[in-house]
Amino acid sequence: MNDFIYEYPTKVFLGNGMVTTHLMDVLPILGDRIMVVYGGGSVRRNGTLNEVLSIIKGSGRVYIEFSGIMPNPTYSKVQEGAKAAKEAGVTGILALGGGSVIDASKIIALQTPNETDVWSSEMEKNGVLSNTALPLGAIVTSSGTGSEMNGGAVITNEEKKLKAGLFASAPRFAFLDYHFMETVPDHQVLSGAFDTLSHAMETYFGSSSFLNASDDVALGVMRNTVKNIRRIIGNTHDEEARSNLMWDSAMAENGILKVGRFTDFEVHQIEHQLGAYTDCNHGEGLAVLQPVYYRHVYKSAIEKFAEFGRYVFSVNESDDALAAEKSIEELENLIKAMGLPRKLTELRMKANPEELLSDDNLRAIADSTNILAHGPRMLSHDEVYEILKECL
Repeated sequence: MNDFIYEYPTKVFLGNGMVTTHLMDVLPILGDRIMVVYGGGSVRRNGTLNEVLSIIKGSGRVYIEFSGIMPNPTYSKVQEGAKAAKEAGVTGILALGGGSVIDASKIIALQTPNETDVWSSEMEKNGVLSNTALPLGAIVTSSGTGSEMNGGAVITNEEKKLKAGLFASAPRFAFLDYHFMETVPDHQVLSGAFDTLSHAMETYFGSSSFLNASDDVALGVMRNTVKNIRRIIGNTHDEEARSNLMWDSAMAENGILKVGRFTDFEVHQIEHQLGAYTDCNHGEGLAVLQPVYYRHVYKSAIEKFAEFGRYVFSVNESDDALAAEKSIEELENLIKAMGLPRKLTELRMKANPEELLSDDNLRAIADSTNILAHGPRMLSHDEVYEILKECL
């Protein structure tokens, strides 16, 4: 394994009713003036927001609300939230939502006490401001991103047409309470579950030694994720399966799988730029891209793909090359069984797919994709373009 230092900053509460019984205990972490950040109207309609606000009010704390976080949060929206937090003298942020809300809340918490522009500092000057962020807590209403247990935040800069990862501080506490997730639409449950599987796959297929312990943990997380995905197909309200998927999501992105090794995450880089141009659902975009990408690169990591197929999908094939090919077929079969899109034209988008997926736009998406060095092999921008064309 490569050398590493690992720290675990987030206190996790997993279980039904955890918010009711334990939120009051951790509110002091956020101080006396709390900004509650959420997305659209669903948390208000289903009563989730009122439950949380009642607990805050009962603690004697002041709160303000900041709503309207979109599925692919924009940098302008984050800046709007930071401005509101600064004007209100907010001492801590409570994210109530899925990965997009948590990601936006991380950057709001970071930008609020800083005069320096976060995007400019991190993306253009390679500066790190994360030690100065306001304290943040998260109540997850839709799992899959694992954002509740790390400091990364994926934000779309509409002006620059870039969707990229910024770095802030991880939430100090996170609630994985099924009661707050049971009303999530089926397509969102399934796309979130695939996002979890993608995170673990993208980590596993990065560069590592054969004896790397993190790989074995990743295989276990992927196997459990697939097992529980199969249980929720047709019954997304299976509470036991959903609870396991919540923890799989957190495990895939809390750093445990990544220590002592390099990661791949090239598919995420492609999807981020696809999302920047089309505003498509993240998990669904990954489902379209992942098998096509793997067919381009698997021959450079035959043994790993074979091991993945045998352990995660129970592929019964002794020949490594055939087992590797079969692993990708099994991944495609799972995506089909989940009812996720398999072509770019099937994705939900902000406008007409024919316009957004024009050849000029596909070329621009490919050319602006960040190319990473530690996957099975490096792609070129031309090959990214080929992958996107094959996904039509």
